[in-house]
Amino acid sequence: MNDFKPYFYTKNNNMLFLILSIICSVTVGVIFKITRNYNCNPVQIITFNYVFAILFCYFVFNPDLAEVNTNAPWTIYLAVGILLPVVFLFLAASIKYMGIVKTDAAQRLSLFIPILAAWFIFKEEFNLYKIIGLAIGFLALLFILRKPSQNEHNKWIYPAIVLLGFGVIDILFKQIALYKSLPYSTSLFIVFDIALAVSLFVVTYNSVINKVRLQLKNILFGALVGLFNFGNILFYLKAHKVFSENPSTVFAGMNMGVIVLGSLVGVLFFKEKLSKINFLGIVLALIAIIFIVFSQIK
Repeated sequence: MNDFKPYFYTKNNNMLFLILSIICSVTVGVIFKITRNYNCNPVQIITFNYVFAILFCYFVFNPDLAEVNTNAPWTIYLAVGILLPVVFLFLAASIKYMGIVKTDAAQRLSLFIPILAAWFIFKEEFNLYKIIGLAIGFLALLFILRKPSQNEHNKWIYPAIVLLGFGVIDILFKQIALYKSLPYSTSLFIVFDIALAVSLFVVTYNSVINKVRLQLKNILFGALVGLFNFGNILFYLKAHKVFSENPSTVFAGMNMGVIVLGSLVGVLFFKEKLSKINFLGIVLALIAIIFIVFSQIK
C-alpha cells in the first residue's frame, strides 16, 4: 500500500495527520456556512468539489486504471457515487438551517448506522460497552436535534438524513475495502468520477431547463471544498497508517475531534444558538464514542 505512505511523518508528530484531518473536515462545514453570505449555488459547488477532488486524487495517489475490470464491485461504486453528492446537498442544507454544531455531531453519530447493521444484518456479537454506547448515542441524537425554544424553524430532517446517508455510505465503503484486487485509492477515484457524473447531470439540467447560470464564485468555493474534502480523506488514511497498531485512536480522535472543534467554531465564530439540552447532547455524543472505542479494545 504505497499509496498511503506518510510524506511528513516523524516520531514526534504522531498526531499531525489526525489533527489535519479533523481541521479539514470542519473546514468543509465552515466553507458551506460562509457561502450563505454570497448567495451561492450548492449544486455547482458540490460538482466542482468533485472536479478538484478527482484531480487531487489522480496526482497524489496516481491510480492505475488499467487494473480496473468488470469484476470490480460496480454496483457498490454506483451506489456510493450517487449517494455522495445527494448526501452532500443535505449536508449543505443542514449547515444552512441547523448550523455547523448539530450537522457535525449528526455526521459523526452516523457511525452508529454501520454498527447497527453489523448487529441486525451481519449478526455480529455485541458486548456491553457497545450496547451502552448505542443507547447513549441515540439519546445524544435526540438532545442534539432538539430545537432551542426561540428557534421556530427546526428542520431536523436535514441532519437526520446526513446521519443516515453517511452511515449507509460508510457501510458501502467498508464493502469496497474488502475488495483487495484494486487499491483502495483506485476505487476512491472511480467513486469520485461517478459522483461527478451525477452532479454534472443535475447542473446541466438546471442550466438547460431552469436557466441557472454557471458562476465563478461557485467554482472557487467548489475548489476549496474539494481541497479540504480530499485533505480530510488523505490525512485520515495517513493517520490510520501511522496508528496501524491502534486504529481505535484514529476512530476516537477523529469523531470526538470533529464534534469538539465543530462545536467551538459554530458557537464562537458563527454565534450559533444552542440550548442546555443541545450541549448535553454533544457531551453524551462524546461519551457514546468513548464506549464504542472501549468496545473495540475489549
